[in-house]
Amino acid sequence: MVRIATSEEGGTFWTQGMALKSVLERVPALAPVEILASPGASIATAEAVSAGDAAFGFMAANWLPRALVGEAPFARAMDLRIVAPMNTGPLFFIARADRRYRGVRDLARKRVVFGPEKSGMAQHARTILDLLGLEVTPLFLDFAAGAAAVETGAADAQLQCPIPNRVMSDLAGRCDIHVLPWDHASLERVLAAVPFYRRAVMKRGALPGLDADTAQPGVLNLLVTGVRADADAVAACARAIAANAAELERLNPLFGGLAALFADLAAAAIGGARFHDAAARTYRELRLLR
Repeated sequence: MVRIATSEEGGTFWTQGMALKSVLERVPALAPVEILASPGASIATAEAVSAGDAAFGFMAANWLPRALVGEAPFARAMDLRIVAPMNTGPLFFIARADRRYRGVRDLARKRVVFGPEKSGMAQHARTILDLLGLEVTPLFLDFAAGAAAVETGAADAQLQCPIPNRVMSDLAGRCDIHVLPWDHASLERVLAAVPFYRRAVMKRGALPGLDADTAQPGVLNLLVTGVRADADAVAACARAIAANAAELERLNPLFGGLAALFADLAAAAIGGARFHDAAARTYRELRLLR
């Protein structure tokens, strides 16, 4: 049995894990596959994989370099390796449409929902707004409470991720919302400064009120394993994901752009992180890595 740590049940990593399960279970060396609901997502995943409670796990790339050296919130260094990129999740600011904000820079001096204070979302909000030199009033609320605050006017805007996103879909059904666009210079500044961000395009119609394709920064998400993981299982997993990238995109729209990530596979190794030796060997055999 292969266990994969994801996120809370119904969360984005969990839904991706369920799609991945359907692909991996066709590989005899990996079946059966068990998806572990893992409240705490990336942080809990690192703990589970490092402890051997899961063979693989989903992590946002911004947390992996911290886990490798034992930087807070991790209490110790963890010898983790990359198996494959999973997707790029757009990070986007939303506001009620009647606020009439023209773009992200209009958030200066506004009340912005960051997410829980020690969460990855709060880390992203601080990083992005600091790079833009924007002073805001942070509100430390979870996704659902933050959306409710935007709806009632207790917050001016909220940082959200990714698409599709049940909280945002529900909010858009209750009030008109606006996804704040970026000016070119601001977006390029953020993308150039943060190695684990990628350009992500939110497609027209992804949310009610999103009337045109819009570029946003996106955080790279990864499937990771431990350095001592079974080499045959890692190789089989890497090969199956590479071979079925298009199918995964069809099974779950969160995997959108996975094939493009495999076209630039070396870029997934950031912040001192490396591919597991068995995954790297497999990708070289497939001519996806040099």
